[in-house]
This record gives sequence, C-alpha cells and structure tokens, in this order.
Amino acid sequence: MNATQTQTNDFKEIITGRRSIRKYDPSVKISKEEMTQILTEATLAPSSLNMQPWRFLVIESDEAKATLAPLARFNSVQVETSAAMIAIFGDLNNFDYAEDIYGTAVERGLMPAEVKENQLTRLSAHFATLPREVNKDTVLIDGALVAMQLMLVARAHGYDTNPIGGYEKDQLAEAFGMEKDRYVPVMLLSIGKAVDAGYPSVRLPIDKIAEWK
Repeated sequence: MNATQTQTNDFKEIITGRRSIRKYDPSVKISKEEMTQILTEATLAPSSLNMQPWRFLVIESDEAKATLAPLARFNSVQVETSAAMIAIFGDLNNFDYAEDIYGTAVERGLMPAEVKENQLTRLSAHFATLPREVNKDTVLIDGALVAMQLMLVARAHGYDTNPIGGYEKDQLAEAFGMEKDRYVPVMLLSIGKAVDAGYPSVRLPIDKIAEWK
C-alpha cells in the first residue's frame, strides 16, 4: 500500500527523533510522486560551485532489490523490508550540467548573463585541470551533504532511514548499468515506515569535541 503523506515542520522533533531504522513495514510503499518531492527537497543541500554532483538510484522493485541483495548482504533486512533503497552516487562528470544550472539561473533572473558566461569560462578551465582525486573527494563531500538532508526530509514526510556504508562499492554502479569510472558510490540509504522506534544512542558532549579560541 502507498503511505498516507505525513508532514511535520517541527525541526527539533525531526532531528532528535531520527534513528537508524533497520526494519520497516514491507507493505508500505512510497509513490513516485512523493519520492520525487523528497528528493527535490533533499537537493536544496549545498554543493561545491553549485554543481550538484549527486545522482540517485531508487531501488524499489523486487527485481532491482534482488540485484542489490548480494551486494548488501550484511543489510538484508533493510533491503527486504524498506519501501526503497536509495543509492547515492557522486558524478565525476558533474560539470556537464553547468550550462543547465547557470543557464536556468539566468532565465529565472537570478544571475546576469554576463556573470554566467564569466563563471562558465572560469569553471571550464578549473575542471579541465582538476585532478581526479580532488574531484572525487569533492563529490563525496557533496553527496554526504545531500544524504544527510535526505534523511531529515524523509523524517518530515513521516518516514525513517538508515545510512549504509557496508556494501560492495566497487560493484554497485556496474550492477545497475552505470559507468563505474564516472559514478562514485557515496552510500546506500534505506527508507520506509518504521515498525519500531529504534534505539537512542549517545553523543559525545560538545566540550570534548569542540574548542573556542
């Protein structure tokens, strides 16, 4: 069944109530319309040079989950019971979309055309000489930013999530017909309707992890 859409704007409840949920109600599905809304809201996250290098693969069909299962065998409960598993990738060719991004900004009156042209000329030179490892580090950071935002957006929509790093990263892209050398896996994220409240966990006090100068 498709879940009834639930929205909350209580930010404190969203952040304090978030848990890593591993088991979901398998009868609850998320419509493509609502998943599109969730992803759209998640992509309001910041990214380096606004290149938005994140790419999402929503794995929800039985066939797709069967493809994923052996690659995430230590997280089989999430794969089996979630409404979807979202694979988040970083696109190393993210500059390919620069014209779309900056051109749309001009169309919407958010940026003068001459600023766009100057920016794209500068960025074209930057990306032409950008070392692959620097590019990879950048898209991983940006991918982590959008992943965290996605987890909070999911909570606002009445769902829970579990960020997963334990999977066959070197096989994921190819398994779903994506270019392995272009798409860098950031993480897997399960999403669905939790069947329990999960477990609270301890956080280090700020006086142990922060200092003021």
